[in-house]
Amino acid sequence: MRPIMRNNILNKNFKRIKKRIVRMDSDGKIVFKEESFKIIGACMKVHRSLGAGFLEAVYEEALEKEFQAQQIPFSRQVKLELYYDNQKLKKQYGADFVCYDAIILEIKAVSHIPDIFYAQLRNYLKCTKTELGLLINFGTSSLMYKRIINSH
Repeated sequence: MRPIMRNNILNKNFKRIKKRIVRMDSDGKIVFKEESFKIIGACMKVHRSLGAGFLEAVYEEALEKEFQAQQIPFSRQVKLELYYDNQKLKKQYGADFVCYDAIILEIKAVSHIPDIFYAQLRNYLKCTKTELGLLINFGTSSLMYKRIINSH
């Protein structure tokens, strides 16, 4: 994988910035581009139908139905194992969805995404050695999403 610069990518506060590093493969393609497009499209459909203002659990349930309808492979509320010094810890965390056995999807329904939610998803990616995560926020009038790449 080699990073390149792309214009008009959203930053952590969902504001437009001029440049952002996007992880590319050796052929110059964005990591999981088609899969991400399908997932985000399903999220947009759910948001258009329900709008903002519901609990995360409502969006998760609707998204599960939309993933099934669009035949997007997924697992819901996936337990993530944590390790310290190559030893498995008893404490586990749960990802809202894992799609295509490769993309961690974290659902939020808040008016503002604090930095702790970005750190949470980055930690999920790091502990699972997963390359891509999507942070999706249904809590605003327009669906907001952020691709987060595991740089470790």
